[in-house]
Amino acid sequence: MKNQSYKAMVSIMLAFMLAACGNNGGNGTGGASQSPGNGGSQPTATPGQSAVTLKVGASPVPHAEILTHLIPSLKEQGITLEVIEFNDYIQPNVQLYEKQLDANFFQHKPYLDQFNKDRGYDLVMAAGVHIEPFGVYSNKIKTIDELKDGAKIAIPNDPSNGGRSLILLAQHGLIELDKNAGVEVTVSDIKNNPRGFKFVELEAATLPRVLDEVDIAAINTNFALEADLNPIEDALFIEDKDSPYVNILAVRSDNKNDAAIQKLVQALKSSDVEKFINDTYKGAVVTAFD
Repeated sequence: MKNQSYKAMVSIMLAFMLAACGNNGGNGTGGASQSPGNGGSQPTATPGQSAVTLKVGASPVPHAEILTHLIPSLKEQGITLEVIEFNDYIQPNVQLYEKQLDANFFQHKPYLDQFNKDRGYDLVMAAGVHIEPFGVYSNKIKTIDELKDGAKIAIPNDPSNGGRSLILLAQHGLIELDKNAGVEVTVSDIKNNPRGFKFVELEAATLPRVLDEVDIAAINTNFALEADLNPIEDALFIEDKDSPYVNILAVRSDNKNDAAIQKLVQALKSSDVEKFINDTYKGAVVTAFD
């Protein structure tokens, strides 16, 4: 009895060992892609591969909308475009400089130049894409001729957009500026203010929300569009289409020539994007490919 029990036990152990070996063999050659953690995952890009992810910071309108339009075509080229929206003009540049982003798309060149100067950054322009004609809006008057002496005028508080708004106001005869001030003109450079206008400098993103509190406000088109203001229909007046304030794709000097960045540049300057901008914004945004 003991001998038979011993033989039975040995047989069971051998069967178990053979079964275990058989299972290992089934997961051996060619089985790694089916192992937990690998099944269904996307390959991580390595040097020499074309599949990469680009993280691009953008203002919601129109920049993020333009980028989102490009996602399918870039996907076909092996680029996953991740669009990260920002509602301020600071963090997109900070995060680009700190390499949390690969690029950003929200600003014009004068603003980038001033930001680099103030922060000691070396961010660079990869491409000029479009112009958003800067406009002056009001909830209190229908035409600029109705503007009263001593009116309160709100403008952006950053140097480049503040100067841009003052230049626009001067072009329409509301104020006179020091001719030597250049594009970085400030309120202190107002040479003549015969009608006694009062200027309020506020963060650009807040300007649509103060229209009930001021007489007129000079507003960046991206913020105007987000507030459902139509620059063509609602602005008292806007910049000419030859404005020098071209919105750009900004990158770092160390990734400007990367293949993926260059593919994004080509896509942004394509006839497809030109058609999308014309059809979507109907003159409120104008292509200005460099």
